Amino acid sequence: MPPFPEEPQISESAQGPRTTPASSRVTPTPRPVPGPRSAVSPRPGPRPAPPAPLAAGAKPGPAPAPKPSAASPGDQGAPQIQLIPAPADGALDAADEAVDLLLDSGRAPAEVLVLTTGDPHPWTAHERSFGEDAYWRQQDAADDVFYADGASADQAKPRPVVVVAANGGDDAVKTVLPTALARAQALLIVCGDPQQINSVLGAGV
Repeated sequence: MPPFPEEPQISESAQGPRTTPASSRVTPTPRPVPGPRSAVSPRPGPRPAPPAPLAAGAKPGPAPAPKPSAASPGDQGAPQIQLIPAPADGALDAADEAVDLLLDSGRAPAEVLVLTTGDPHPWTAHERSFGEDAYWRQQDAADDVFYADGASADQAKPRPVVVVAANGGDDAVKTVLPTALARAQALLIVCGDPQQINSVLGAGV
């Protein structure tokens, strides 16, 4: 009787699940994570082109002055309008939070104007305690957020972003909101009752 053929031997290297060599694995390239950007902050513009190389023997001239971050009111259309719903007694806190988000997202303090329709912001009351001249010099210095109440909103100068705290005064809301819209060069943020704000600004909100 013929002997049974030997069973084929399975080498150890062929046993068990096969693993993919590390060199053949595809690792996804992580995408760059953008910095924090709030709903009220604009998208950054294109990066400036690198300077052209100087010709032989030429001396570098003075660097060009940086362009302003926001165009003047006559150079652009109507500002974007954003509404933050808040009761009258919470509008001031909502406005302060909006300012914090603006600054955290990269806005310079000098680009922000805050207007109130009811009681003045505590900053306004504090600065006015030193006199009207000192108070308005803060605006002219343009190195910080400036706060004004409804009575002095007409004297406020335009800035890229205007934040309105509708913290009272129905008649003041009707007066301050159009003024704020005229002062805002790029963005108007209104904190208050949506129905009241829509009735004044209409479909723009």
